[in-house]
This record gives sequence, structure tokens and C-alpha cells, in this order.
Amino acid sequence: MNKTPRIVVLYGGVGSEREVSLRSGEAIAQALRASFEVVALVLDSESLPVSIQSDSSVVFPALHGSFGEDGQLQALLEAAGIHYCGSDAAASRLCMDKAATKKIASDLRIAVPAAISFTGADAPLADAVIEQLGASLVIKPADQGSSVGLHFTEHRSALGVTLSGIRSGNWLIEQRIAGRELTVGVLKGAAMGVVEIVSQSGVYDYKAKYTPGSTEYQFPANIEPAVEAKVKAHAEQLFDACGCRDFARIDFLLDGSRPYFLEINTLPGLTATSLLPKSALCVGYDFEQLAAELVAPGIARFLKGALE
Repeated sequence: MNKTPRIVVLYGGVGSEREVSLRSGEAIAQALRASFEVVALVLDSESLPVSIQSDSSVVFPALHGSFGEDGQLQALLEAAGIHYCGSDAAASRLCMDKAATKKIASDLRIAVPAAISFTGADAPLADAVIEQLGASLVIKPADQGSSVGLHFTEHRSALGVTLSGIRSGNWLIEQRIAGRELTVGVLKGAAMGVVEIVSQSGVYDYKAKYTPGSTEYQFPANIEPAVEAKVKAHAEQLFDACGCRDFARIDFLLDGSRPYFLEINTLPGLTATSLLPKSALCVGYDFEQLAAELVAPGIARFLKGALE
């Protein structure tokens, strides 16, 4: 294999983050066309398109959440001998599990918000949660992205109502940290620029993410050099410890000078105005240049002729 492969962008999907994925897929496909032959395929089921040729194509998954970021798609690609960009199936599964990645962060002595994990079928009592974590809380799915299902509660009554409405799935209740929201992109193991997210409402939820004008972004973030270095070091440690490859985006909350790890996004949003491109701009990559860098490791694996 010595010919540059075509890039097959897979996007859409059937999960709750389909609309976000459609935007990412269209944007990254357009950016990649500046340098590569690109085929963009919208997925409408949890299966691989039969048209993908393993001997001439590298897949770029631009899917978020289920069947995209959770390792299912990656496992199918591996079984079919198809090279692809981003983290492998095992790392994708791990990073989709917020509780598991928090455990890894704790083992690395990286601060994380105190939390309780539970399933929808066995939700804890509000009084027990408040006794352990206090009343200011964040409730979120343990294995979803794009702030789907995110709830903030400050009182027992609101917590009780939220918990009573949860019937299924895996969930996480976290002690709410009153801090600055930061995120940093990692490209081939190296942290790029730190981005600060400033939501007008004070809550970076789905509405704040996807409503124009509701959130401001500072990149690079205006933080002390020592804090910036710590955030970047933590991001690189987590990327490595979780077995990630190629790229990811890692989110933190900053309380004073102490960063708290929140989660790893192995397939972050990829429009020109998404957070990963903002992080990349801090180190000199425009969107087309970033797109080329994101696919470079996958192409190298293809040309090497062996799946990692």
C-alpha cells in the first residue's frame, strides 16, 4: 500500500447526537477535500457501509455518542480490517465511561469532583446524595456527550424531581465545582492551546453549546503560565493513560489554581468553530491544516499496512 488512500467520512448516526454529528461531518469533509479525495457517507443505522474498501480507504468517524464514540463502530472497523482515524475500540469504550476515566484520573493524582455512580433502575435517595456530596450538584449520563441529559440542582426538591424522572441508563452525580470551564485539544499525544468557555447563563449545557451568541470563548485562555502548564500536563497524562491515539479533547474545571478533570472526548465536535479547532488555532493550525493533521496518523497506519 503506497498510494494515498481516499478518506471516508462517516457521520450522522442514529443516536441523540445525530444533528451535532451532521454538522461535524459536513465541516470536516469539506476541510479534508483541500488535500484528499473524500467520500462523505451519512449513517442511518448501526452498521458499516458495504462500499468501504479496506485496501483503498481510511475512515474518519465524525460521529458522537453511541455508535461512534463508544467503541462499537471502531470494533466493526477493526473486525473488517479497515484503517481509521482516532482512538481504537478499547480506548473509545473506556473514555465514553465518565466514571471509569475519573478513576484513572484519581489514580494519576489528578483532582476530580466527588461523585456517585448509579443506574436508572437503582437511583439513590436525594437525602443520601446530599449527605455525601452537598446540595449543589451536577447530574449527567455517564456515557453520553454534548451535554445531553445534563441537570444542575441546588436544592433537595429539585434533586428529588430529577432523580424521580430517571428510569434507565448509567448516571453520574457530581459535586458541583464553582470554577472556570477549560478544555484542551491533544494532537498525537501533545496538548495544544487551552480554551476557556464563558457561558452567559453560567451553565455550559446543550443550549449554551449550540445557541449562537450564548457563549464566549477565550483562546488561549487567560490563565497563569503555571496553571496552563498543569492543565496541559494533565491532559497529556490522561490521553496516554487511557490509551487514546491521534487526537482528543479533554475538559477541566479550574477552581483557583487547581484543575479538576471532567471528561475525555475522543471524537469531539469538528466544525470550524468547535472547541478542538479553537485549541489548534492557539498553536498555529487553521481548520484545513488541523483536518490534515487529524487524518495523518490513520494514513500512516494504512501505508504501513497493518492495524495497530
